[in-house]
Amino acid sequence: MSRRVLILAHTGREESLKAAWEACAQLHASGIVPVMQKSELADMVRFFGRLDHPVEVLHDHVLLPDVELVMVLGGDGTILRAAELVREVDVPLLGVNLGHVGFLAESERADLAQTVEWVARREYTVEERMTIDVQVWVRGQKIWHTWALNEAAIEKGNRERMLEVVTEVDERPLTSFGCDGVVLATPTGSTAYAFSAGGPVVWPEVEALLIVPISAHALFAKPLVVSPRSRLAVEILNRTGAQGVLWCDGRRSVDLPPGARVEVTRSPNPVRLARTHQTPFSGRLVRKFELPIQGWRGPMPQAATIHTGPVPVIRTPRPMPPLPTPRHAGPGDPDGPDDPTAPSTAK
Repeated sequence: MSRRVLILAHTGREESLKAAWEACAQLHASGIVPVMQKSELADMVRFFGRLDHPVEVLHDHVLLPDVELVMVLGGDGTILRAAELVREVDVPLLGVNLGHVGFLAESERADLAQTVEWVARREYTVEERMTIDVQVWVRGQKIWHTWALNEAAIEKGNRERMLEVVTEVDERPLTSFGCDGVVLATPTGSTAYAFSAGGPVVWPEVEALLIVPISAHALFAKPLVVSPRSRLAVEILNRTGAQGVLWCDGRRSVDLPPGARVEVTRSPNPVRLARTHQTPFSGRLVRKFELPIQGWRGPMPQAATIHTGPVPVIRTPRPMPPLPTPRHAGPGDPDGPDDPTAPSTAK
């Protein structure tokens, strides 16, 4: 059976169209069938006029579960859009960054040809990223249910009024304060909106949930890292009558009237990301944020043999005894005899 790779691209950008054309051509040359969505394929044909290689159409020629991999050409927004498409199936995403930071992307535009070669040789691994389940309740009725890979962000709906909220962990109230909003994030989202709001950077393999206030008017309104088994909630209080809005991954939104309640738990359905590099997360931070590391000397070299014997004890030397009196000491010498003719008492 032929291998198939789905190409998703931001076809509103010329650079993305060129990258999609190159990826399809190289996949076809490697014996892999390229697949695209009908609208994106039409944009590419409209831009180039013709294609030198066949491309199958998703849902017309092939179904999503039959695709081995989704190669996403764009920034983090394009990857988040792709995550919506593949979340219900076990198909990994491999991002090629054509945007700015592109923290979710695995490689850069200049590495596109090498990335396709790795895909053709199956030289990639797959890791799972936690997602969150998001519910909105108003007067005891659930009005919205969705999910997020990065975060659920509660923001004020009116510029002139701050939100009054109360945060909750495991059905226990924690604190209330006025703010511009609250971000409920995953470790993947810790380098997105939560990072901009002053939250901590959490390594992807750490299983946790984050609560990060946005411009809170309170003393105890600090970012919190809680258990992934916890149930988080934020309620919009009725003190000021301010409206809120909930954004999930910056793509799906719903209005929050006063009294609305947002509940977040860990979702059982993760998103799978393909990796072609074994670079640790610290290296990704340095590269994406261009962190200064000049002067780094690296880890200390380990000795070939580790001595585990007893610790040597260094003793304090005892004071030297006084020197003996010279035999030839004269009568004026305080250490000598008064009469030089007196017999010696030395034995």
